[in-house]
Amino acid sequence: MIAAIARTDTDSKGGLRAAGRLFCILGVLLGALALHGLWRVLGRFSPWPRRFLRQVAIILGADIQVIGTPLRRDVMIAANHLSWFDILLLAGTAGARFVAKAEVARLPLIGWLASLNRTLFVERGDRLGVGDQVSAIRAALADGQPLAVFPEGTTGDELTLLPFKPALFAALLPPVPGIRVQPVRIDYGAAAHDLAWLGTDPGDAHAKRVLRRAGRFTVTLHFLPCFDPAAFPDRKAIAAEARARIAAS
Repeated sequence: MIAAIARTDTDSKGGLRAAGRLFCILGVLLGALALHGLWRVLGRFSPWPRRFLRQVAIILGADIQVIGTPLRRDVMIAANHLSWFDILLLAGTAGARFVAKAEVARLPLIGWLASLNRTLFVERGDRLGVGDQVSAIRAALADGQPLAVFPEGTTGDELTLLPFKPALFAALLPPVPGIRVQPVRIDYGAAAHDLAWLGTDPGDAHAKRVLRRAGRFTVTLHFLPCFDPAAFPDRKAIAAEARARIAAS
């Protein structure tokens, strides 16, 4: 009976914690949208989507530590992938936009928020449209804003770095003038188990677990030295170099 009461008390606190965080996120969103609209009216590039995403990470308990220097333009960021939390962190620290599956664009609210951050949506299963996808990524890189990819192709855990799929690196061949690749290792430390999304939980269940999680945690983003993709013979070699640098870190 005592154990049951303790569980009920814990569930109640978790629910209140989640509600409080959602309320804070909503308040930050409304403020960011107002400022984003003002920047757009003035014809200026808006920093508010990435600032909003960084603030969401902080509200959810992240204390963000950055090691190394994030490149602010003309770069493809290649990072390990543990959770949707990665998007909040890379957008918030490097101002990155992302390559995402087209299905994300159709998700209520999430798709709209992703579009505000200039996410590039691609049909991953459309083999006939690969050429168009590569062209779209090359155009996005030439636009200047950092573009982040997760070459593992899925979320993993903190202990295992999956093989890097080379497909997206085809956008770097022939070389886009001035574009570099910056590998990034995202390290959640002791919180990795709580934040990892291995696909065993539905997306809403995982989000609920993160919202209810007690306490704060330190996440470290290791922005590793960049390299020139033109120095490598093909997309497989570029993918292998990015993975090797993250593994070595």
